[in-house]
Amino acid sequence: MRGRFRIFDTHTHVGTALHSGRTYSADQLLRDMDRSGIDRSLVIPFPVVADPREAHDEIGRAVLAHPDRLSGVVCLNPFLPRADFLNEVRRAVEIYGFRAIKLQPQYQPLNPLWRTSDFFFETALEQRLPIICHTGSGIPYSLPALMMDPARRYPDLKIVLAHCGGGLLVGEAIVAADFCPNIYLELSSLMPNHVLEVLHRVPSSRLMIGSDLAENLEVEIGKIEGLAVSDEDKRQILWETGARLLL
Repeated sequence: MRGRFRIFDTHTHVGTALHSGRTYSADQLLRDMDRSGIDRSLVIPFPVVADPREAHDEIGRAVLAHPDRLSGVVCLNPFLPRADFLNEVRRAVEIYGFRAIKLQPQYQPLNPLWRTSDFFFETALEQRLPIICHTGSGIPYSLPALMMDPARRYPDLKIVLAHCGGGLLVGEAIVAADFCPNIYLELSSLMPNHVLEVLHRVPSSRLMIGSDLAENLEVEIGKIEGLAVSDEDKRQILWETGARLLL
């Protein structure tokens, strides 16, 4: 609890990242959550790891130890042999209760427009998992508009556009959510004026907060707390949207 609001950080990472060399543990995350008044975090493996199964196990153990504070996300190379991909998604859900599947187009260049990619979306539906898709850096496959096609073809699938286009592509993310009611927007990396622009077109019931990295926590929370919008909009962004979709 932070002031009047519960906080659900819907975009965090734990583990060791091969691409950046960053290491961040679940214990560090929990300490940072306590310091910043975060009630719950959605924990995602870094996009490039030595062993995805071990990364899922590290997060899964933390989820089982702190089920009231943490939820996990599958992040897996979609170009693995199909059976290996499906088995690992199912394992993470069945053993650890993971709540979403992440697509990281910077490092996992899956084209949503190709029918050969349908298995990714169908796996999410089969396991009743929302998809969290990185948007912004990593063009072309990180363009927000590309997720409109699976959103329209799979209307029961919930899709979260992480970073809401990353600032530069915020307008494209707004259009995607405006046209597809099953697209949600996670607002990390946006400036406050961008968030207000989003709120003009997309209801707060489809917007959620994320930090991405620990250094961003206070900034990401503070930019929502400081907006000249209703407490109800803040409540939706800071807790309610993420809780409905991911708990």
